[in-house]
Amino acid sequence: MNVATFGFSEDFVHFLWKYRLFDLKDLETVSGEQLEIKNTGFHNRDSGPDFEQAQIRIGSTLWVGNVEIHISASDWQKHRHTQDEAYDSVILHVVFRYDTRIIRADGTEIPTLELADRIPADIQVRYKGLMENMNWIPCEKQLKSVEAIYINTWLNRLLVERLEKRFIALKNIVDEANGSWDNVFYVMMAQSFGFKTNSLPFELLAKSLPQHILARHKDNAMQIEALVFGQAGFLNQQLKDEYPRKLTSEYRFLKKKYRLQSNDRYIWKFFRLRPQNFPTLRLAQFAALVIKSNHLFSKVIQITEIAVVCEMFKELPVNEYWQSHFRFDNKTKIRSAQMGREGINNILQNTIAVALYSYGRYCGNKNYIARSLSILESLPAEENQITRGFEQAGLKITKASLSQALLHLENNYCDQKKCLNCGIGIQLINKKNDPKYTNLF
Repeated sequence: MNVATFGFSEDFVHFLWKYRLFDLKDLETVSGEQLEIKNTGFHNRDSGPDFEQAQIRIGSTLWVGNVEIHISASDWQKHRHTQDEAYDSVILHVVFRYDTRIIRADGTEIPTLELADRIPADIQVRYKGLMENMNWIPCEKQLKSVEAIYINTWLNRLLVERLEKRFIALKNIVDEANGSWDNVFYVMMAQSFGFKTNSLPFELLAKSLPQHILARHKDNAMQIEALVFGQAGFLNQQLKDEYPRKLTSEYRFLKKKYRLQSNDRYIWKFFRLRPQNFPTLRLAQFAALVIKSNHLFSKVIQITEIAVVCEMFKELPVNEYWQSHFRFDNKTKIRSAQMGREGINNILQNTIAVALYSYGRYCGNKNYIARSLSILESLPAEENQITRGFEQAGLKITKASLSQALLHLENNYCDQKKCLNCGIGIQLINKKNDPKYTNLF
């Protein structure tokens, strides 16, 4: 392959430098000085030079400082680094193509390493194969070839990365709520009842219906149900059945008393949902949880047995109306109105586990973090389009910790083709002179 015609991003040159995936024999700067790489440095993903604290020997002098990476040497000028004092500490400029001298502000030339003739062809082929294929994920056809130890290590890291991302988002919300984890958890719990499809409407409902109002009516199930369905917008219509008409009467009084503003029922989605997941039934179950539970977050952080946590969501006092209805005024055959095992598992892994991990990080308590990870290790894997795709590609997914990690992998790496930042992608690309991997593309 003619390397001069091989197109790639600056990230690829970062990758080559970070893992030293180029010919290291008889290294020289473009000016002919002997070059030895002691340490490539730490990859800097913020502003400033690309790698920090690198150790480079040029001639007889050992330099410690920053390394900047570009496709062409002239990119230094295009990015206006000469005018930025942060780049005065650069000790080596690594480029694919050397097309001009780069001079520091003090008039000295920055040593430059050109990689154009030092990149192995097999590395290029594997990278090109990942970047240009049209598979569901870039490594769909090659995933089976990666050793399990590398995949498992990477997925363990991704699980923590996913939880950390959720923690950062939650921390900001908790800070805005003046440190009230109880109120934030209430909103999280509401979101979980909407699953992905109706998560936002449930969030808007919870935010429009503060817990302190619900607390005043804990001893009256009809009023709790009226508040939930009324704020959701489902009582702003003409209804025929006796039960919803009673709810409407209760809600009119409570709405006026608390000066509430209901949401629009049209924000709720029913299309392509199984009746068991209709938002009306989920709202009935959410109201029942409110009726059954007091100080829910306090209970969650105190309970250490997952089986006990599960019991909190079983045998909810759902109004008997919902045993024969999925929507108001539409009667169906009798069946259970309780949450199924799948729905409870969804709450455990996407709400309880996340809340425990985040609270543990917020308080600096490793016990909560350990309990969070234990929940994900003990629950069965989620079944969805993404997990089915990875199973078809050759992975065996047995527990929620793996399915959660794979969801993060697909959304944050595969979809964006960040193979150079992925532990699996690195293994596929970084197989020097191994025909088993080269021939996969």
